[in-house]
Amino acid sequence: MRHCLALLCICLLPMLSVAQTELDESAMIYTFKGIQYATKDTSFYISFRFRMQPRMGVYSTSGDDLNIDEVEARIRRLRMRVDGFIINQKLSYSIQLSFARADTDFENSGFANIIRDAVIFYKPHKNFYVAFGQNKLPGNRQRVNSSGQLQFADRSLVNNTFNLDRDFGLKAYYSTKIGKMGFGLKGAVSTGDGRSVNFTDNGLAYTFRGELLPLGLFTNGGDYSEGDMEREPKPKLALGAGYSHNSKAIRTGGQLGKDLFEARDIGTFFADALLKYKGWALAGEFMSRNADNPITLNEDSTLTRHIYKGWGINAQTSYLFEKYYELAMRYSIIVPHADIAHLEQQTEVAEIGATKYVNGHRIKVQLNVNYTVRGGNYALSTPGNRWGALLQVEVGI
Repeated sequence: MRHCLALLCICLLPMLSVAQTELDESAMIYTFKGIQYATKDTSFYISFRFRMQPRMGVYSTSGDDLNIDEVEARIRRLRMRVDGFIINQKLSYSIQLSFARADTDFENSGFANIIRDAVIFYKPHKNFYVAFGQNKLPGNRQRVNSSGQLQFADRSLVNNTFNLDRDFGLKAYYSTKIGKMGFGLKGAVSTGDGRSVNFTDNGLAYTFRGELLPLGLFTNGGDYSEGDMEREPKPKLALGAGYSHNSKAIRTGGQLGKDLFEARDIGTFFADALLKYKGWALAGEFMSRNADNPITLNEDSTLTRHIYKGWGINAQTSYLFEKYYELAMRYSIIVPHADIAHLEQQTEVAEIGATKYVNGHRIKVQLNVNYTVRGGNYALSTPGNRWGALLQVEVGI
């Protein structure tokens, strides 16, 4: 009995001295308060975590009609994540499964795709590691950030329109310091077809991202977490940019979306910046997507599916008050290219968020209110304009 209790204590004992921030795309080894187990000879380690996001949202009929047109009541995310290493920390792994319908790509693929991450890492040097398997591509900062590290209930409209998401392939990551300045390079060669496909063509996706931290490293990896949870005593700045070329893409968003009727080459550019100082945080992203002949037709030309060719900007700012209350504001805009302007409208979303952090990003309550604007016309009577309100609670370990 004593041995069973001792084993239970070892498994449940949190490592209180480490940060609760997801750092980069690597395996989370000894960096989270999860259910953990390690052998005495340190040849094996495993950490188990979960998180869930129940939410309730309402959306108005129009900008000037506040009657409820749509109600959202669901589990937005339910995730299980397992990280660890085998033999030693040079050989690590990360597995993440999703169980909520919105997380399984059911609407696009027609089946519940529960595998989000299944990837092996090899780290021969402290500044360099490679990954083989399925995980996030090194795209825009907000997408690489875990959805558990967000200060709004969801990522921005810009991210949802242009992000790269996950793909199967080979990735490489390098980071170093030049004096106090942080510097990083990330690259990937992947299938370009997204999560868990059985077969793929000979078209591949090539993704590159560079990062610069000119004012030094963020406390506890805070450049991969929204809001200034660490209350940086000195200003910290992160700059990033990259490009992805997806050859013979078969989905409307490259790795995401419905299947196109014909393959297309897609290019996606992204640039982002993040500033944090004494509870203030300011973040911005620019993304654009390009494709020749972005509209595809079925065999008898009765249906179309298209790539969102265009650009978008997202900007958000926040302040963290005492007792971990936060107020945040966000503005997003996406603008379609002339090639698809008859199919897509310019769309803007202005949003205000209030968050109470109970245990950092692990346990928090979020309330967001937003106003969606179509065609650049803010008048409440404009068709397509509407209000929304969303309450979400996140609980995880």
